[in-house]
Amino acid sequence: MKIVERKDRNPMLLAGLVEIWEGSVKATHLFLSDEEILQIKQYVPQALKDVPVLLTAENEDGDITGFMGIADQVLEMLFVSDKCRGKGIGKQLLTYGMENYTVEKLTVNEQNPLAIGFYEHMGFEVYKRTDLDEQGNPYPLLYMKHQR
Repeated sequence: MKIVERKDRNPMLLAGLVEIWEGSVKATHLFLSDEEILQIKQYVPQALKDVPVLLTAENEDGDITGFMGIADQVLEMLFVSDKCRGKGIGKQLLTYGMENYTVEKLTVNEQNPLAIGFYEHMGFEVYKRTDLDEQGNPYPLLYMKHQR
């Protein structure tokens, strides 16, 4: 697997990443309805354009299998293709982010136990909880910090 920093965020790349995002969210964010996913999906391309550091994981064929976004040592997004989950891609991406971009904090939906377990396994611990997400919706968030 190869990790690539994406400076040029062209429409084709963004469309592929949105597809990975949607498949991943449908598999892991079981608390969201299909309508809610469609609503959120509208904002994903802009979030991908705006995040300061965008990294993709590619297999040997050059296919993108996952991606993450980082801003100011904070993991803003980490999504792995639904077809590739459980193969260590998320771990490789996060480790790369921690080693090369000093990622030390992240936010995760409390209703996503698989992600929480993954981040705990990677050495992160909850330091704060909110009842609402950053848009004011009733999805509790956990703020996690890496314990070095």
